[in-house]
Amino acid sequence: MGSDEGRGYRPIRDYALIGDAHTAALVATDGSIDWCCWPHFDSPAVFCRLLDAAKGGFFQVRPVQDFRAERSYLGPTAVVATTFETEGGRARLTDFMPVERLGDGRRGEDIASGRRILRLVEGLGGDAEIEISFRPTFDYARAPAAVTAGEGGAVARSGAEALVLSCPAALRLDDSGGARGRLRVAQGERAWVSLTYHAGAAAAAATLGPAPADGEEQLERTSKYWERWWNDCRYEGPYGDLVRRSALTLKLLTFEPTGALVAAPTTSLPEELGGVRNWDYRFTWLRDSALTIYALQLLGYHEEAADFFGWLDKLCITCRDHRLQIMYTIEGGSRLPEQTLDHLEGYRGSRPVRVGNAAFGQKQLDVYGEVLDAAHLYHERTDSPVRAAWRDELSFMADETVRRWREPDHGIWEVRGGKRHFLHSKLMCWVALDRAARLAGRLEADREAARWASARDEIRRAILGQGYDAEVGAFTQAFGEKALDASALIIPLSGFLPATDPRVRSTVERIRERLTSGGLVHRYLNEDGLPGGEATFAMCSFWLADNLALQGRRDEARELFERVAGYASDTGLFAEEIDPGSGELLGNYPQAFTHLALIRSALHIAKSETHGAEDHAETSAQRAGEVETTGSISERPRGRAGSREA
Repeated sequence: MGSDEGRGYRPIRDYALIGDAHTAALVATDGSIDWCCWPHFDSPAVFCRLLDAAKGGFFQVRPVQDFRAERSYLGPTAVVATTFETEGGRARLTDFMPVERLGDGRRGEDIASGRRILRLVEGLGGDAEIEISFRPTFDYARAPAAVTAGEGGAVARSGAEALVLSCPAALRLDDSGGARGRLRVAQGERAWVSLTYHAGAAAAAATLGPAPADGEEQLERTSKYWERWWNDCRYEGPYGDLVRRSALTLKLLTFEPTGALVAAPTTSLPEELGGVRNWDYRFTWLRDSALTIYALQLLGYHEEAADFFGWLDKLCITCRDHRLQIMYTIEGGSRLPEQTLDHLEGYRGSRPVRVGNAAFGQKQLDVYGEVLDAAHLYHERTDSPVRAAWRDELSFMADETVRRWREPDHGIWEVRGGKRHFLHSKLMCWVALDRAARLAGRLEADREAARWASARDEIRRAILGQGYDAEVGAFTQAFGEKALDASALIIPLSGFLPATDPRVRSTVERIRERLTSGGLVHRYLNEDGLPGGEATFAMCSFWLADNLALQGRRDEARELFERVAGYASDTGLFAEEIDPGSGELLGNYPQAFTHLALIRSALHIAKSETHGAEDHAETSAQRAGEVETTGSISERPRGRAGSREA
């Protein structure tokens, strides 16, 4: 046991994710739920031991005796099974959030109350004594809680919230302010443990009740839902299980009531242990969401794209009066004020712990490109007409790009230093206008198309003239600067230049020489206005694999892909970053960026193995079409799981 585990902190990779498309929880291999925000992803945490081993709450189900544990998802589902083996017996703990009927339009208190975590304890052999430990800490351990315990469980109340724990055991209060109890399971016995969240009037009326009678039904129903969703994936190429697990992880990061997606379900997991680069990712970045939707569309999941564009359609009603922000709350709110929770120690002493994200006020011009690229792919792959309201919004984004592309901004990495003329931002402005021009007919914007194309061509000349440094031998981080940035690896993925262009090849080699550690890729290594450093960025490593594949260097692409994939947790999850020395996962977890990048890399490798090197620049939609011709994407029609019916 390491020193940090002795203090109560477990490695980030030790956690599995369960969720219900409203919120999510992290479950460790020792049966402890150490992170959960209820009722939504961005709600205050009711369990936060992940960020303070002493003060943060948890909900643990584990053997009393010393044990060995193995766990995995149950087949193609979001249901986690952990098998404990002790000297006296073997038991299995199955954890999941029931998938209620989705898409039913419920809001507010109705959607908040009654949502559950179900935990099934099964005896597999011998006689296993199981301890249940329950210590909620509402509002990130800032709000006092009143806990009552007795036969059949416990109730915790704080303000207008309540948690009801039901189980076939007697619980008693302990010195920590929580409750504990024990139960025994012999071989063949099954015991259900339920935790239910209540808000408002339902919280006031919450009382201790019996263990759930519908556990078996909910397990079967939820498992079937996830199995159908998994099997709706149309990808049949290499690394299929990794691709599907990544897709399901992205689905777990969707907020079904609005169609928004979160970048990650956690806050303040550090990019450097003990450092200050700790951010709240429980919000909807337009960039991250558009890239996620792009990846899901490649696999045949178009209904998620429709949901996201529906959310964005409502959001854009205010665009003409207020510039489109880079990020919003999952409900579409525009204010995400950042504050620090100084009473929490932070994961393994990494302070500060932040909630909210001040980057919402930054200017990042690349967002128009990501959104228009995803919209172009959606309408090309589905051959669907563009709704009248959405035509106006996409045209507005293109017009904003024409007006603003010459401005400096904060860039894709949200640097907290000054604004600069970042290459990636200019590139994505080019993408925005290129895709808008391609969509002009569907947008009924033929007159605007020439103006968009003219500005697009001007941006191209600027990038080729000011973005490439012949002395460095690479496209650099910003116009007129020498520093390298891995975001230049997006150039061939965007369709700006083919991967075989000599300037792209040279950029790839300079990045491999100067931005890699242990074969993994850093975003950049120059100063960015913050103290400390960070580990390698997993998405950038997949970008490098993309470039190698599209250059026809298939063996190198596969070797790098498999190296990065080898850092996944035992349940196939990735954080934002990887420490190349220790192999530790760092940053918020699981991270949408990493999982969507894995999907894209697998498809690029599949394409390269059939089509060889990419000698001509291709848009996302064109490349997706070529992937279909490889046989990697099947023609199976999508089932109903994606229709949000459980």
